[in-house]
Order: sequence, then structure tokens, then C-alpha cells
Amino acid sequence: MSLSQKKKKGNQAQSKVFPWLFIAPHLVIFSIFFLIPVVFGIYISFTDWDLVSSPNFVGLANYQEIFTNQDSIFYTQLRTGLTNTFKFVIFVVPFCIMVPLLIAVALNTKPKLGKFFQSLFYMPSLFAISAVVIIWTLMFNVTYGPVNKLLGTSIPLTSTMPYAWVTLVVVTIWWTIGGNMIIYQAALNGIPQDYYEAADIDGASSLQKFFKITLPSIKGQILYTLVVTTIAQFNVYGQPLMLTGGGPSDGTRVLLMYIQQNAFGSGQSIAGIASAMAIVLGICIMIVSAIQFKFLRTKN
Repeated sequence: MSLSQKKKKGNQAQSKVFPWLFIAPHLVIFSIFFLIPVVFGIYISFTDWDLVSSPNFVGLANYQEIFTNQDSIFYTQLRTGLTNTFKFVIFVVPFCIMVPLLIAVALNTKPKLGKFFQSLFYMPSLFAISAVVIIWTLMFNVTYGPVNKLLGTSIPLTSTMPYAWVTLVVVTIWWTIGGNMIIYQAALNGIPQDYYEAADIDGASSLQKFFKITLPSIKGQILYTLVVTTIAQFNVYGQPLMLTGGGPSDGTRVLLMYIQQNAFGSGQSIAGIASAMAIVLGICIMIVSAIQFKFLRTKN
């Protein structure tokens, strides 16, 4: 083999290795913090494990327990937790899409004030959920909270239905709209102004420009935020745990609270049941996300 052929072969080998070197750190982190825990969690869902002794493989017994045994407490937990989780997603996601979109459009029309209010609306997303809940617990306090004073009522909002759901929705929207707002603002800044100038010449109204120009131009960003927001809200835990405690009468107790209770919160850990519930939640998230992708892609 000639020297030139050896160099050519060496360059080909390097061209195959270099891409893997660039993505290797991500693959390592992905494997350690996502892939391995997911595979291990799936395995544990087929076992009877108390986090101390060795896992005992039981096959589909955990899934039969949570799906078919209606006399089991775990069947009730799955049904109640999954129902409340879906309720939360249905209540919160539309507002987490529409509210930041409207704010972004409003700020985009006032560029001088936009930066200040952009920082103002984005700031809550920098807070930890514990700090957010403490702030809003004081706001909803029956004795000295400003919310009850403004409404002129003495109802304990966080422990009375349906107000408990309202408080969870309000807190979550206030905490999360900043991220989507930034995405929408970046997308709006990328729309050519020629489109709006042409629409003005044609005499289009503000609503017509919004629905005919703005929305079609940022449909990709809306799809992205819709899927990401839905996934995030399916994993709700901190708000109902700290604000309502899952009450009243387990009315706001979501599935992750039951998963944590079975895995770590009870006197005897039932990690297999908890893992099975977590797998069910993950499958629900994948199905809902796939439907969103399919529906929006087909519609667009």
C-alpha cells in the first residue's frame, strides 16, 4: 500500500471517529442520567422490591394489581392519580400556551418597554418551586392574604373545591409562562415586516394579521412549546404537594404523589408498584405527545 493510500485510509478513519468524539459527552450524560434509569425502572416494574433486599421478579403481577384488581388500593391510586393528572394538564396547558403568546405579541408591538416587561414576566421561572409555593401560600392565606381581601371572602381557597384547582392553575401559569414567552418573542422577531406592511396596504385588521400572518409563521414554535409544556405538566408534583397537600379529600393528589408515597413515603417501600405506575404515566405522556404531533402536523 502506497503512502498516499495509507493517508487516505487514515483520513477516512478520522472522519468516522471525529463525529463520535463530539457527541460522546452527551451520550455519556444521556446514558447515565436517562437511558440506564429508564431501563432499570422498566425492569423494577416487573419485580417485587423494597429497596433493601434483592428484587424478586414477578412478571406482570404489578400491572395486574394496578389495572385489574379493583379491590386493591393501588388500583384506586392509579385511577385517582391519573385522573387528577389529566385534569391538571387540561386545565393548565391551554393557558401556558395562550397567555405567553398574547404577552409576546403585546410586547412585540412596544419594543421600548418590551425588554423591561420581558424580564418582569420571565423572572418567576427562575424561582424554585418551593419559593413559588411559599409566596402564593401567603397570597392565599385566609387571615392576611391579599387575594381573599380583594375577593371579599374568607374561604380557604387552597383547601376548598373547586378553588383548590384554581389556585394550582394560577400558581403554575405565573411560574411557567416566562419560558414560552421568550420562545414566542424570538419567533415573532423573525417574521419579515414586509408581510405586515403588505397586509396594512390591503387593509387587514389586527386580528386578521394575527391569524393569517403571525400564527402560521410561528406554528413550529407553537408545536414545540405545546409538546414540551404538556410533558412538563404531566410531571407535576411540587405544586399540589406543597400548596394543597393533594386535598381536599385527595381531589388534587396527582399520580407522582402516589408514586413517591409507594416508593419512599410509606413504612414499607413498594418500588415495583411505584415503577409500574411511573411506566404507565410515561406511556400516557408518549401517547398524548404523539397525538399532538400527528394532529398539528396533519392540520398544518
